[in-house]
Amino acid sequence: MSRRPGTPRPRARAGRWPGMPPWLAPWLRFLVLLGVAGTALWLLALFAYPFPYREEVFQAAARHGVSPYLVAAVIRQESHWQPDVVSRQGARGLMQVMPETGRWAAAQMGLGPLDPHRLFDPAVNIEVGTWYLGYLIRKFDGNLAVALAAYNGGSRHVEEWLRQGRWSGGADRLDEIPFPETRTFVRRVLRDYRRYRLLYGDWLRGAGTRPSR
Repeated sequence: MSRRPGTPRPRARAGRWPGMPPWLAPWLRFLVLLGVAGTALWLLALFAYPFPYREEVFQAAARHGVSPYLVAAVIRQESHWQPDVVSRQGARGLMQVMPETGRWAAAQMGLGPLDPHRLFDPAVNIEVGTWYLGYLIRKFDGNLAVALAAYNGGSRHVEEWLRQGRWSGGADRLDEIPFPETRTFVRRVLRDYRRYRLLYGDWLRGAGTRPSR
């Protein structure tokens, strides 16, 4: 039937598209809100887990056979991405490299004498720290938990713990690590490693390391 002149055209109800089933509108609103909330959470996660110096990290990680996301996790825990940090023990820079460790690592890498002040240079610190992390991973047969414990607590201590049976070396037995600081460090780095891979990469882009035993 034709509409008489002057009769107002019927309007669709607010919040509903013409022809849309009534039951569908709440679901669409729910999906929109879910998308907004998910985006907000993702942005908050990126803010909590920044990744500056990404190019330097990826290049050093590729050269030394270490996952770049593991390097990022170490840096987040060691210095929170602040290149000028000095610990009470004297560790320096992004990856908190001790001057004597830096000199030894630089000699092994063929870089010659290393002025400790250069450890405040992000590129130098990442290069040396990533090499040393890779060295520890290889030394301990790819066991990330043990390598990280050695990075923080020292290889001699970790070797002693393993030899004496004070720690099994398993990532599921971190409570056995005698040093509280090292125990916390390993647990947090392994957690952050998973989160960096989730946020910035995918599970297929590891750089040759295998899970801890």
